[in-house]
Amino acid sequence: MSSKYLLLCIFIICPLFLSSSICFTFDSGEEYLISPFARSHPLRRYGNNGRGYYPNNHWKSGRYQSSSFWNFARGRRSHGYWHPAGSDSITLGWPFHSSAKANAHLGLVKVDEYGAKGDGRTDDTEAFKKAWKVACSSERGVFVVPNNGIYHLKPITFSGPCQSGFKVKIYGKIRASKDPSDYERDTTQWLVFENLDDLRVEGGGSINGNGKNWWSKSCKVDTSQPCKTAPTAVTFHNCNNLRVADLTIKDAQQMHLTFRNCENVRATNLRVIAPESSPNTDGIHVVGTQNILIDNSLIQTGDDCVSIVSGSRHVEATNIECGPGHGISIGSLGADNSEDYVSDVYVHGAKLSGTTNGVRIKTWQGGSGYAKNIKFQDIVMTNVTNPIIIDQNYCDGEEHCHEQGSAVQVSNVVYQNIRGTSATEIAMKFDCSKTHPCQEISLRGINLRTQLRDKAEASCVNVELQDERMVSPNCP
Repeated sequence: MSSKYLLLCIFIICPLFLSSSICFTFDSGEEYLISPFARSHPLRRYGNNGRGYYPNNHWKSGRYQSSSFWNFARGRRSHGYWHPAGSDSITLGWPFHSSAKANAHLGLVKVDEYGAKGDGRTDDTEAFKKAWKVACSSERGVFVVPNNGIYHLKPITFSGPCQSGFKVKIYGKIRASKDPSDYERDTTQWLVFENLDDLRVEGGGSINGNGKNWWSKSCKVDTSQPCKTAPTAVTFHNCNNLRVADLTIKDAQQMHLTFRNCENVRATNLRVIAPESSPNTDGIHVVGTQNILIDNSLIQTGDDCVSIVSGSRHVEATNIECGPGHGISIGSLGADNSEDYVSDVYVHGAKLSGTTNGVRIKTWQGGSGYAKNIKFQDIVMTNVTNPIIIDQNYCDGEEHCHEQGSAVQVSNVVYQNIRGTSATEIAMKFDCSKTHPCQEISLRGINLRTQLRDKAEASCVNVELQDERMVSPNCP
């Protein structure tokens, strides 16, 4: 290299390169400031020349602290100034222009760039399929549903395996097709994520099942209609090391959110909402899943807020606000003489209001298996029907359920520090099997009264109490 080019680099190009910053905006509403300075680069004021621009030379006091050489400072613009959001720092390339090709190179795949309109009318299903294929095959891919869009989808399955570090960011709104013919191939599912490891689904957006048309055709609403299944809004099947967070799921056709045969799951900061009159609209349904934590969520539906069924173990639910709905249930188990197993369930820190049940275990006659090692602790009830209930004679059919000898065995259940008000005089009900009575039931620190603050009552049939301390009402 000649000396004049060396001098040009040292005195002109390199200082310009090191003193520059770039602002970059994503459709999620977040904007990014890219700077080569590690710890002491002052944050600059914006110019007014659109996206992908250099800041001008007006300075804003304050410094963004980071340890990486290329800082990707996440934040927002307000009145021409940069406001950092948190302390995230990500090493990335130099995205001068926001394009599908450039974003895909970075692993960022936005559905709009693959044909999605987001106008609330156009069918965006094929665009979502194309974007998923690209994102799933990208290292550290991010599948993005942008903010300010309303995306109309028919039933769709998002299949893995995908590359490591894969994320789904739902910033906008996703709505289900209302046309029943779109569900002819499979009437049980709408959005399915399957065979995925280390997946994160989050973003603050919403998923709407448009369930009203389905509810009106339910046999529980119109008794002249035959009883049929309706789609679950969102299903995660065979997913491991999964996180689902910061989403609203509403008005599901039937169940809202199901985890089926998953392992190591966290579902946090969710809002699950449907009218109290909507039939079979369970909030979060757990089946065949191990090591799952459900926390810090608001669930208001027409059925169980949380339902835990066969094959599930090591399930924890904490800080759940439930109501209206049918409460937090284990079961139903043993339907159609099936063999079902649930164990190691811990429900604590819940608040239930106006629900038709509180904490419930429900099993059908004729089944087999067990529900064991279960603890309900630190729970507050307000105007709840059946605050504490074990029902081993559960019957939800049109015809009368005849008595059978076999039953799912219920054992080692602890109720501790449960207080509040019951909507009925019977605040605690154990209706257990004659042939397989409830065993090792512990009651500690129970204080339940009627809504009028009168003393409540307990009904206890075929139950073997192991421990009973500071309990009101008592089993007679």
